Amino acid sequence: MDDASQQLTRGRVVLADDDVLLREGLASLCERVGYDVVGQAGDAARLLELVAAEHPDLAIVDIRMPPDHSTEGLKAARTIRELHPATGILVLSAFIEVEEALELLASGRKVGYLLKSRVTVVDEFTEALERIHRGGSVVDPSLVQELFSAHRRDDPLSHLSTREREVLALMAEGRSNAGIGRRLWVTEGTVEKHVRSILGKLHLTEDTDDHRRVLAVLTFLESR
Repeated sequence: MDDASQQLTRGRVVLADDDVLLREGLASLCERVGYDVVGQAGDAARLLELVAAEHPDLAIVDIRMPPDHSTEGLKAARTIRELHPATGILVLSAFIEVEEALELLASGRKVGYLLKSRVTVVDEFTEALERIHRGGSVVDPSLVQELFSAHRRDDPLSHLSTREREVLALMAEGRSNAGIGRRLWVTEGTVEKHVRSILGKLHLTEDTDDHRRVLAVLTFLESR
């Protein structure tokens, strides 16, 4: 059966969230789109045990978990990155937490940050999992907007055209030039010209690595 074969090829996932209903819902969603959920955890310690035992392709982690409901999930994600660098990490948060998100994204490839509300948009959630699994990064669009809003005065972004701002936002979400072109209904060559212009105006070195482009943009915005 096609669904069964897809389930074997999409990847193996572990989930960590102390909200049992949300965790079960995520598990059901992951399985429905073709992933094999090999373990669930309600706290960071159990998550780390599962990752060590199962070596999953992806770990989906709530940023706040017991005992203190502060940044246990983020700390667990950092540990996973150090000990199991092949495992992709998607951290979920109920609110926009800029510092935590930027710290996570700075940890390397195969990583993402999404608001929990984004999970209900199944196509976007599935695309995020696939992008991380393939080695890319994912940034919630709301975080991008938050960064834009926080950097208005004496801001080099003011030198960007409206179209360049649209391209930059899609770059920061982790999209390739081809993906940006499809979203904006322009050719990939046109997107490449916009990207070169953006990087020049922001004084950022051009790089063929999509993940470094995302980190460069986010680091620039954070430092302003």
